[in-house]
Amino acid sequence: MKNKLLVIGLLTAVFAFGQSIERQVIGSSGSTLSNGSVSIDFTVGELVVTTISDGTTTLTQGFHQQTIQLGIKVNPIAFLQGALLNSSNNLMRDDLRSTLLTTTSPYADALTCDVTVFDLGGTSGTGVTSDDIVDWVFIELRDENDNTLVRASQSALLQRDGDIVGVDGVSDLEFNVMARNYHVVVKHRNHLGIMTANTVALSNTLVTVDFTDANNQITFGTDAQTTFGMPTDTVAMWAGDSNGDGRLNYSGGLSDVPPIRSQVFNDPDNSVFGGPPVASYQSEGLFDTDIDMDGLTVYSGAASDVLHVRNNIFNNPSNSVFGGPPTSTYLFTQQLPEGANN
Repeated sequence: MKNKLLVIGLLTAVFAFGQSIERQVIGSSGSTLSNGSVSIDFTVGELVVTTISDGTTTLTQGFHQQTIQLGIKVNPIAFLQGALLNSSNNLMRDDLRSTLLTTTSPYADALTCDVTVFDLGGTSGTGVTSDDIVDWVFIELRDENDNTLVRASQSALLQRDGDIVGVDGVSDLEFNVMARNYHVVVKHRNHLGIMTANTVALSNTLVTVDFTDANNQITFGTDAQTTFGMPTDTVAMWAGDSNGDGRLNYSGGLSDVPPIRSQVFNDPDNSVFGGPPVASYQSEGLFDTDIDMDGLTVYSGAASDVLHVRNNIFNNPSNSVFGGPPTSTYLFTQQLPEGANN
């Protein structure tokens, strides 16, 4: 009799305990997301069903989860006209790489790289010259509905073959934003910026965005890139923006020539036996006034950087008044929509 009472007592205790458990919500669905190397399993949880507010505090009933973002990958390919002038094998020159390039990006995010990235072949150690670094560039992803709105951006490195890679000199570019459609933008300190005319669907699967094919131009705007002085079937970003205002001008109020002259005449080493500076002096350094990116700013002479500005104005297809000859005062603005946040 005692044993029966004990069993009944235990069952009663178990049922009493079970009835005391609070109601739990179990997600009825879920999913798995992966970026190729890492997978995340998640449940949706209870939907938000009601919002209550007393005027100062708001309570939404139900479980909430933050938006899950997986990095997207993109491989932009672009040429800088200045570095492609007088080059060979359809590869940009890398004259700045060995002694002048800095390990800190010149752009706002000031990303850094290891100095070994500027070695021949970079950190890959392969010695493949097409992968040697030419310069820093700046990449933006812009909103699909408002092409002036920057959703993400970062400094990157440009290889001789036009590939734009991460700060290790070899990896694909990754952005911590949601997979969706974006306009892809490439900027450089003394070339006119470019943007895709159409949006590009980006995700964790690598997408190549090639700006260099003259037979399949994807660039936004009119005459946004140039074939002048470039290899056959190749377009490149316009060189000559020595003052960084996003415009090319040879002779006029916004001319890119005065900064070149100023760099040469104000170089402290430009003096012959203590005399006045000379116009033909070659000012060595990493300067925006070095239009052809050979490491030298030259104002007067056969190798003058001024000639590159002049040539790009007179050979710009947009430089014509009612079908007439080009003018030296023509002002060409980069075909890149800019909003207040850029």
